Amino acid sequence: MNKTPSFKQLLSHPVHFLAFGFGSGLAKKAPGTFGTLAAVPIYYLLVQYLPNWYLELMLLVIVAGVWVCGKTAKDIGVHDHGGIVWDEIAGFLLTLYWVTFSWQNALLGFVLFRFFDIVKPWPIGWLDRQVGGGLGIMLDDIVAGLMAAACLQLIVQFV
Repeated sequence: MNKTPSFKQLLSHPVHFLAFGFGSGLAKKAPGTFGTLAAVPIYYLLVQYLPNWYLELMLLVIVAGVWVCGKTAKDIGVHDHGGIVWDEIAGFLLTLYWVTFSWQNALLGFVLFRFFDIVKPWPIGWLDRQVGGGLGIMLDDIVAGLMAAACLQLIVQFV
């Protein structure tokens, strides 16, 4: 497989299907935003139905993401292909981990995470350029998620 797989190709390869955010990463414009949108129902299911498992499942998404993203990037021959959005899913889940569930917090977390993921202030941009493989694909979004979480926590506490 080379470059952007088709939806049919994604369906035939479960790892690529996950890496491309269940197909959301195939969006022609703003695949990272669509990948983050794909994380919203996952977040909702975790926080509403599996709250005692949120931390463990989020950590599984993060740890497995290193392999999922790395394998997919290697298989399609493009490091950090824009359609690989599993890292956005992980970063969004991380952003919302420390706040109570509300649609306002989810929306604000979404905006903050997308801001940090797109703008890539230091050290996010540096990590994005310096760390390779699946770890590199995941790491910049994990740090973006942590930075967004810190901002969200400050807003929730003081506004």
